[in-house]
Amino acid sequence: MANKNAENYKTLMEKDAENFLPSVSVDCIIFGFHEGILKILLSKFDGNQKWMLPGGFVYLDENVNDAAYRILSKRTGLNEIYLKQFYLFGDTGRVHPDDNKHILTVDANHPEKDPHWLLRRFVSVGYYALVEYSKLKIKAADSEEVQWFHINEVPDLYGDHNKIIEKAVNSIRSQINTIPIGYELLAEKFTMSDLRVIYETILDRKLDRRNFQRKMLASGFILKLDEVSKKWGSKSATLFTFDKEKYNFALKNGTAYNEW
Repeated sequence: MANKNAENYKTLMEKDAENFLPSVSVDCIIFGFHEGILKILLSKFDGNQKWMLPGGFVYLDENVNDAAYRILSKRTGLNEIYLKQFYLFGDTGRVHPDDNKHILTVDANHPEKDPHWLLRRFVSVGYYALVEYSKLKIKAADSEEVQWFHINEVPDLYGDHNKIIEKAVNSIRSQINTIPIGYELLAEKFTMSDLRVIYETILDRKLDRRNFQRKMLASGFILKLDEVSKKWGSKSATLFTFDKEKYNFALKNGTAYNEW
């Protein structure tokens, strides 16, 4: 590995360690929607075998929420997106010691025999964000790679990160009857099919087209436009847009769809 990369890790693992909040980390799940597919953004350090969620550590003088935004910006280049804190992951053995030893010995050129703070137990604060894929400009940090993965094609990840993703999906799914989704994932103008695919992907089942449209329009935060699109085949499809003010009100106060 290049000396530049080794020095990068050494700075993180040694120089900054005394400034971190002990045994606390942050992990971010970024969901992006693109051409009818829900994707997840993963990162990987150069030379490391496993992909992981973008994450990092909290400084002693830093709010945890601020740390999440800082870490996401540094590791992916993403800024000005809304992160929602959803769970604290604190099971014992959530990260296999060999995974961190690999980072220390291979990536940071740190002797395995020396005790190190990274080998301690950590609890992690989970955040997720829903974003519109085509609007994002992803930029990986030095000595790191970032890549989108289909939600059904996520590989075996570092530590308990597969479980963190599963928990995030279940958290969104459990609120889908009362909290609106879609604004952050879609273009300004979209078809009802675009929106329905998002709900079907999260719920992992098909929804009745007419019933879905009826409930969406009854919510009050979706406006029908006098425009059409042929994106979903030769037949023209009506375009819609969100009423942002009403959408934000529903996001804050909830809305009732009954059940899908």
